[in-house]
Amino acid sequence: MTRRDCLKTAGTGFGMTALAQMLGAAANNTPPAGPLTPKAPHFAPKAKHVIFIFLNGGPSQVDTFDPKPLLTKYNGQPAPGGNVKTERKTGNLLRSPFEFKKYGKSGLEFSEIFSRLGGHADECCVIRSMFTERPNHEPSLLLMNSGDKLPGRPSMGSWLTYGLGSENQNLPGFVVLCPGFPVVGPQLWASTFLPAVYQGTYIPNNEKTPDKLVQYVRNPELKLPEQRTQLDLLSKLNQLHLARTGHDNELEAAIQSAEIAYRMQSEAPEVFDISKEPEKIRARYGDTNIGRGCLMALRLIEKGVRMVQIYHGDGQPWDSHDDIMAHKKLGNEADMGVSSLLEDLKLRGLLNDTLVILGGEFGRTPAVEVSGLVKVQNGRDHNSAGFSYVLAGGGVKGGYVHGATDDFGFKSVEKPVHVHDLHATILHLMGMDHTKLTYRYSGRDFRLTDVAGNVVHEIVA
Repeated sequence: MTRRDCLKTAGTGFGMTALAQMLGAAANNTPPAGPLTPKAPHFAPKAKHVIFIFLNGGPSQVDTFDPKPLLTKYNGQPAPGGNVKTERKTGNLLRSPFEFKKYGKSGLEFSEIFSRLGGHADECCVIRSMFTERPNHEPSLLLMNSGDKLPGRPSMGSWLTYGLGSENQNLPGFVVLCPGFPVVGPQLWASTFLPAVYQGTYIPNNEKTPDKLVQYVRNPELKLPEQRTQLDLLSKLNQLHLARTGHDNELEAAIQSAEIAYRMQSEAPEVFDISKEPEKIRARYGDTNIGRGCLMALRLIEKGVRMVQIYHGDGQPWDSHDDIMAHKKLGNEADMGVSSLLEDLKLRGLLNDTLVILGGEFGRTPAVEVSGLVKVQNGRDHNSAGFSYVLAGGGVKGGYVHGATDDFGFKSVEKPVHVHDLHATILHLMGMDHTKLTYRYSGRDFRLTDVAGNVVHEIVA
């Protein structure tokens, strides 16, 4: 007996009725409810969208969001107890070359390279006690993006769209903006064993024209009604095949991808065309990859996309082993984009519903790196023992500092927050219980936070 025959006979034919309705919806030019259709959260959410601005390479906490006066006082001297041990040889303590200043009513301290962001201090929550186990890029990037230090797990954006769907069916639910690729590459936004429709849609935001940003989205030969006719026929044939053979993850993903690609023609070229924004606004973000990415993210969130992830640059631009002064240019670029994004989210009434996250895969040492690999000994090695993250909007407590590192900024010593804890908190703000957002694969239930993670309730407003 075929599956179609089973649907006809079992349950007095109700299964066949459902299939007929699904095929009929496509025939009437109305796409059936798909995997990206909005889904109810576990409980009332604080946020509905996420913008994750990733400073790939590892920004230094003591040069950005975690001022350490004792680092200045003991500059050039050995750390108490001896120089810190990291992946590479480090020397004496190295003060920050950047000035810190208090901002807002809360008095949050930001480095001069994030002075514009300081103007939003009362809307920001700074976690100064982040930590992870691995001090090298690949496993730390994987852990921060997909909850495990090894490849093969779905990304956070994939989990969010799997659990919540997306508000706009004409655009992908999860968009990734990056000029080139960070270390590890597409695995950082992959859906892996989740259905392929939940993977991130990669957009090379070093391109400026919509047709280059989203290539081949328009069909130069067929108009939309003709494409719809073809797509409906293809969908019917695919559904008939599935009715006979059963679940096929790759085929079902192809069906959904074709639908999304068709519908993207109506909105994608417009939403990625930031020239539609006034020149004054574009100048505020800056003509840089991260600046354009932040402006695109604003437009995507405004259109209902669930999550946008922005990588600062190709490779690992924040990996300042030689000279920490490289942080100044990088910080100024990020500062313009992120501060303008917060300003415009607030002006457009989107900040309360949008969680903005800023950080990298780890931090950097408070001591100078002196390994034979560096040419200029004015930089810092990787540091996974203590680093900072900034969150804003989306139900977080503004003007608040959570946790602390030691006197020199090396290790988290007060209210430490693991990556799993951060992920659990992000899901909580989105109305999801991280222990219940699971997917059964290979005989066990998987989740973003693996078997760990605690919600950091202190940062929730």
